[in-house]
Amino acid sequence: MTLQTVAFIGTGIMGKPMVRNLLQAGYPVRAWNRSAAKATELSAHGAEIVETAAQAADGAQVLICMLSDGPTCDQLLFGEGGAALALAAGALVIVMSSIPVETALEQAHRCAARGLRYLDAPVSGGERGAREGSLAIMVGGEAAAFEQGRDVLAAMGRPVHVGPAGTGELSKLVNQLIVASTIATVAEGLLLAERGGADPAKVHEALLGGFVDSPIWRQHGQRMLDNDFTPGGPAKWQLKDTRTALAQARTLGLTLPVASLVDGLFQAMVDAGDGELDHAGLIRQLRRQNHMPV
Repeated sequence: MTLQTVAFIGTGIMGKPMVRNLLQAGYPVRAWNRSAAKATELSAHGAEIVETAAQAADGAQVLICMLSDGPTCDQLLFGEGGAALALAAGALVIVMSSIPVETALEQAHRCAARGLRYLDAPVSGGERGAREGSLAIMVGGEAAAFEQGRDVLAAMGRPVHVGPAGTGELSKLVNQLIVASTIATVAEGLLLAERGGADPAKVHEALLGGFVDSPIWRQHGQRMLDNDFTPGGPAKWQLKDTRTALAQARTLGLTLPVASLVDGLFQAMVDAGDGELDHAGLIRQLRRQNHMPV
């Protein structure tokens, strides 16, 4: 069976290991990144590195975008020299970025007008999940489009078709609210242990296997203990997602008080200059607010 040629746009923290997993699965990949150096090293793994997004898409059956936000995706897909404009009818566009629901719906409409299929397929699992090919992938779009892209997505993680276009992004907003709130609670718990005289590392160990155990408790809790905030998921993007989730909630007539409080904490963290740190660095903001050493 001939594997589909994949054009991959955006080879940053997440995109680079995702491309490596596609290559390991045998897919021919053409990669492009605005900062060329971030894509160049993928040539050693078998990727074809091209000079423009349109060159990546030319002749590809699948185009994957892993970019920072909706406007960037729109520009590189549909702007002058856009990658989607270089695709033949019947090709599949998969946007794996975290973007607003309405942006995904508009992109789906624009793709359909060009005879292209479309999936919004944001991910959860961070850099580690991208490296290990274990990402949770929430997929919105038509069933036929999902079947066309299922195997490509499965090379990077565990895809689940959750509904029509836009519902992948809606699922990611649910994920991001829960992640943000859990990070905040883990940070508060470790500070409570520290202030109360317990060894936070031992408290962390003691709660493994209990009801609070989770990837966030294990991974982000350990980052907090190690004071290691090398970004897997930068706080500025976490803030972007909580803002998007709260805006979506408002359009649905929902009030989400816990999410609003956590959003305020991440805003304060970014305002304090920590936006480029991993979102586990929220513990630094809580330390500031409690007059504890950062």
